[in-house]
Amino acid sequence: MIVLCDDLGYGDVGAFFPAAKVATPRLDRLAREGMRFLDAHSPSGVCTPTRYGLLTGRYCWRTKLTQGVLNGYSPALIEPGRQTLAALLLAHGYRTGGFGKWHLGLGNEAKVDYARPYAPGPLQYGFGEYFGIPASLDMPPYVYLENNRAVEPPTANIADNGEVKRGPFWRGGPRAPGFVMEEVLPKITERAERFLRGAVKSAGPFFAYIPLPAPHTPWVPSKPFQGKSKAGLYGDFVGEVDAAIGRIADAVAGTNTLLIVTSDNGAPWEERDAREAAGHRANATWRGQKSDIQEGGHRVPFLAHWPGRIAPNSISTQLVCLTDLYATVAELAGVRLAADMAEDSISFAPALRGERSPRMRTAVVHHAGNGMFAIRDREWKLVLGRGSGGFTAPVKVEPGTSEPEGELYHVLSDPHEDHNLYAEKPEVVARLRDQLETWRRQGRSR
Repeated sequence: MIVLCDDLGYGDVGAFFPAAKVATPRLDRLAREGMRFLDAHSPSGVCTPTRYGLLTGRYCWRTKLTQGVLNGYSPALIEPGRQTLAALLLAHGYRTGGFGKWHLGLGNEAKVDYARPYAPGPLQYGFGEYFGIPASLDMPPYVYLENNRAVEPPTANIADNGEVKRGPFWRGGPRAPGFVMEEVLPKITERAERFLRGAVKSAGPFFAYIPLPAPHTPWVPSKPFQGKSKAGLYGDFVGEVDAAIGRIADAVAGTNTLLIVTSDNGAPWEERDAREAAGHRANATWRGQKSDIQEGGHRVPFLAHWPGRIAPNSISTQLVCLTDLYATVAELAGVRLAADMAEDSISFAPALRGERSPRMRTAVVHHAGNGMFAIRDREWKLVLGRGSGGFTAPVKVEPGTSEPEGELYHVLSDPHEDHNLYAEKPEVVARLRDQLETWRRQGRSR
């Protein structure tokens, strides 16, 4: 079972950042009872590419989507014939269900018609059932999806409620008459619970993919959570996410179920957000934010909980990318991957057992919202360009200066990426650049 939060930062979870101004008791309990991965990364600084990478085990920059994200009307991104993790497990006898934010496109038309059934969609990608929303919670159209069609077509409309797309703001656009922002997270949680309780009762193997739509904007905590945190609306919404994960965990309590909880990228968090949230630092001490090539854009909280299989209160420093969930789950399910599947997925199953293995990941490709690349190999990180590549304002380089064209950091001794060693270490730059180009050219890194 995989729970993928939307824009939850490394610093939002007390188990990862004790200075967090938000209480996350259920996530902290899962950490005490399971394993924390301290060096886990989303394959992109933004959401659509990460969702593609998780479900296919392949970097999204290998597709037609080389920067940015899809919108709520986009056609399907996953290529025909590509087997997702859900489809793989469905073919091996697993009951499969998905609940939450899809954001991978639907159908084959240039613009989805939500008055009609669509295909391909979650059902064609291996989910026996699916309930959720098409894209981000601040992206029209505002409708619920169930299996291969909208529950209600978007025949109403909602106005844009703010010029600055932060906090409780959303884009105006078509809306289903029964769609209420504050009800989305509770409804998705309820549907996921229903599936899980049924799967547990049936006693067969199951796979649940639960991409929660929060705490992504708009920050719309439901009434029981309003005013409950020390970090404003954002903190309240994170608190509701924590409670939702607790309900999901309770639905499989006492069973032999592996539960992974992580996030699709870092939080979109600037100084003004910290000021408005009582000094809360959603991305902890990492530099940058969502969409950026810096660590704050893609280093994410990652918890693994598996009673009787994972040692309680354990910590792993193994380098992990969310694309690795494909190969890991396949290995644990006893399924051998073909050579043309999950090209960028490397199993970290030994790490779950507390073991070291030379076959686990030692390098990973990072990708920013604007398409900027970086490659990390053990202690070194090479950025092919200057600036964030995302939401953070770019570094200003004065004309006529001899600033290097890229950035190189020793991330173990310089985790905040303050000291650019690009000019001092040309041999490291050349080696990492060659490695990245090799992986891009050969179409795989596994």
